[in-house]
Amino acid sequence: MRENTALAFDPKALLTKLGKGKKTGAYRNKQVVFSQGDAADAVFYIQSGKVKLTVVSTRGREAVIAVLEEGSFFGEGCLAGQPLRMGSATALTPSLILLVGKPGMVRLLREQPAMADRFILHMLSRNIRIEEDLIDQLFNSSEKRLARALLLLARYGKADKPARVLPRISQATLAEMVGTTRSRVNFFLNKFKKLGFIEYNGDLKINSSLLSVVLHD
Repeated sequence: MRENTALAFDPKALLTKLGKGKKTGAYRNKQVVFSQGDAADAVFYIQSGKVKLTVVSTRGREAVIAVLEEGSFFGEGCLAGQPLRMGSATALTPSLILLVGKPGMVRLLREQPAMADRFILHMLSRNIRIEEDLIDQLFNSSEKRLARALLLLARYGKADKPARVLPRISQATLAEMVGTTRSRVNFFLNKFKKLGFIEYNGDLKINSSLLSVVLHD
């Protein structure tokens, strides 16, 4: 019974009713939400739009950790005692993002069991996704990794209807997500287009036939 309540619970309604310690910000495409090394003192919730999480190594190499969409939390490391941000967050599209200060978020999770259930469910889902991404990087070709990334961005496999048209995302960002070069991404996108898996004329449209690349061994 509690599990069903958590799944049906809408955290947006409760988060927006918070008094002190929260604010909503509108972010432009490519605008930084927070940077690696900033103080970790708040949790964020995406009300609309998409956000890219990245990390930069000591040698200056950047990697995309995740692309998050509406209904996602991020910046939760502060709740586990993380003093500084381990990575950066950047809006991929015009986004409306709610910031909840650490004290307010801790109080909310303690006082609202349904909210705590929803938050834990989200974190577990994120961990599963990270594990799947790691396996993808270790065992699959860059072509298959790109196909999987495009399908995930289009929400194939989600409960709701896939969004065939993706928000504008650069080939450089796709290359960072997949772990390859921009030229290889361009090569595979052209290949997918010729095979009818995608439609690529300014906007990028994903066809369900792209699943064959992921499912093929």
